[in-house]
Amino acid sequence: MAIITISRGSYCKGKEVAEMVAQRLGYRCLSREVILDASEYSNISEIKLIKAIHDAPSILDRFGRSKRSFIAYYQRALSLSVQNDNVVYHGLAGHLLLTGIPHVLKVRITADLDHRVALEMKRDGIPMKEARRLILKDDQERRKWTQSLYGVDPRDSSLYDFTIHVQRYTVNDAVDFICRSANLEQFQTTSKSQKILDDLALSTQVKVALMDAFHNIFVKSDHGNVLIYVKSDMPKLRKLQIAAKDLIDKIPGIYSMEVHPGGVTPPGAV
Repeated sequence: MAIITISRGSYCKGKEVAEMVAQRLGYRCLSREVILDASEYSNISEIKLIKAIHDAPSILDRFGRSKRSFIAYYQRALSLSVQNDNVVYHGLAGHLLLTGIPHVLKVRITADLDHRVALEMKRDGIPMKEARRLILKDDQERRKWTQSLYGVDPRDSSLYDFTIHVQRYTVNDAVDFICRSANLEQFQTTSKSQKILDDLALSTQVKVALMDAFHNIFVKSDHGNVLIYVKSDMPKLRKLQIAAKDLIDKIPGIYSMEVHPGGVTPPGAV
């Protein structure tokens, strides 16, 4: 059992590959479902969220949501969606939102620009110059979004377990590569890796429940023991402590809850 994330650009056949991998392995295939969940919890319409994703992160400020809170809503939706494994996800930044989960197979699907331009020309019946302009614009927007939120370039090969250039292989070849890799021992779910994912899902749920009332908090769960890190001079500290304790009976899986004012936020906190 594994979780597969597929990062893709436009006209790279990533959606087609993802759906075929899911069908062959008997996995669920997710993309828009995560947007819908994040939309429900953030009270931002799906259309506005999609526009924010494809335009620029700054558009979120118009809806009263910071980039960090958007990440929290989206990460919560994704981590809960994949918690039971056997899933292929081909949406926004899965390889980054699920960082540190050992049984996640991270794949990048790419193609040369000329190959993508030819597909755009064929699909929309537009001249080469216009097709190239549209694809380059889309690539720039995707890079801008990822760099703004995470400080990394989505083209960085170190972010993935491997990259497939689909103009050099058939879609079936790509599907074969991914399915064989998903069955390797290192991508099988273990009790330890499942616990890491469960803790991530729990951390994101706690963060989403508190962050609108209490800004600049970071949350980390360790086997259900939830730690909330805040600045030492944070206003309403006592109210945060009370609100955090109240979550123990509201969110399943919490064993204990502590608020840590000041100090250094540990790696892996959301």
